[in-house]
Amino acid sequence: MYFRRKIDAFLNDWKADPFHKPLIVKGARQIGKTESILHFAKDNYENVVYINFALEKKFMQILADGYDVKSVIKNISLADPSVKFIPKKTIILFDEIQENPDVATTLKAFRIDGNYDVICSGSMLGINYKKIHSNSVGSKIDYEMYSMDFEEFLWAKGYNREQIDSILAHMLENKPFNNNELAIFKSLFLDYCVLGGMPDVVKLYIETGTFSGTLEVQEQIRLDYEEDVRKYAEGLDQTKIISVYRSIPAQLAKENKKFQFSKIDKNARSREYTGCIEWLKDAGVVIECNCLQYPELPLNGNIEESKYKLYYPDTGLLVSALDEEAQEDLRTNKNLGVYKGALYENFVAEAFIKQGLGLFYYKKENSTLEEDFFVRTQNDLIPVEVKSNSNQSKSLSTLIKSVSYGDITYGIKLGDFNIGCANGIYTFPYFCGFKMKEYLQRK
Repeated sequence: MYFRRKIDAFLNDWKADPFHKPLIVKGARQIGKTESILHFAKDNYENVVYINFALEKKFMQILADGYDVKSVIKNISLADPSVKFIPKKTIILFDEIQENPDVATTLKAFRIDGNYDVICSGSMLGINYKKIHSNSVGSKIDYEMYSMDFEEFLWAKGYNREQIDSILAHMLENKPFNNNELAIFKSLFLDYCVLGGMPDVVKLYIETGTFSGTLEVQEQIRLDYEEDVRKYAEGLDQTKIISVYRSIPAQLAKENKKFQFSKIDKNARSREYTGCIEWLKDAGVVIECNCLQYPELPLNGNIEESKYKLYYPDTGLLVSALDEEAQEDLRTNKNLGVYKGALYENFVAEAFIKQGLGLFYYKKENSTLEEDFFVRTQNDLIPVEVKSNSNQSKSLSTLIKSVSYGDITYGIKLGDFNIGCANGIYTFPYFCGFKMKEYLQRK
């Protein structure tokens, strides 16, 4: 069973470009990189050369004679004489290149040669790029891949383009969903929050029609991430990296969700954890939301570097990291107590990062003024509030009404309610978060 992914369209466009460069697909482990790339390659090329450096150690010496195409092909053929190279009809897939990162140095030569298409992929690439002698700057393009987003989950469930596009249409028209639409999309969204977007988890759920076994798969993925720390985190305190990763669910459950090392160890100091968060970000297993110095444009350069929030890039993994009853409690009772706000805030962070939106928040010192997220259009800064209850949005109203915040003219609130608009605040159900970029572009 192959699940349609958004990278499919990207790969087709990449191949159709007559001047396309070698491609590097980056992302955390087990998000479906290899499956998508192989699916594309087998559908579009007469000849596919697939090399997995983690599983096939015989290919580790293919650079022994240098980085030129002729030498690399010669050494691949020596390692496996059954491999064929047909000019203009062959794609070469270098997988798990974190095990042999210098392979990326060959991409400039492959681009100049022009006889073979090349795609590299692997996890931990943000870290292993630092080991590459020359990463072929200007001779390759990068694609950042994540686990399945809510739209890809709906595709897996069999929903078509028209049905999914209706969500965006409701948003643009400011038209509330009818009771049936709202109930169905909320139910699907709740399932997605529990499962997340890891393909193996979604596949098990689709095949069995139940959640049985999905928690065990999620727990194993988290354990695999921690094993990667032990394998790849050189020169850093591996125990501290794992402690940071494990602390995120509890940190998000706090009222003040700013990441604090003191919540890991009351005597901890940030300098003792230097590099730990960067390592996890580079590995693709956490995402960072930066605190703005002031809610105004531009966003880049307007960051308070000592303040940030950390999220998991897959909400299903966050749920699986809570107590053992959390998945059942959310699915059956639709309740997570103190974790409820953290869960939905994490989903919004995940949805935004998967759309290519930056992650920013604001917390004014010595004040109750704070906002969960900010997005922007060309001319406007839009505060986004994530509500786990129906309380008034005092901070959001202040940001919109005050003349002190000239870049802000309206706001967005995501929560457990229908579409509406009042006092400059557009309200949307949580599940609309995955369409936010398109909404802002077409509003």
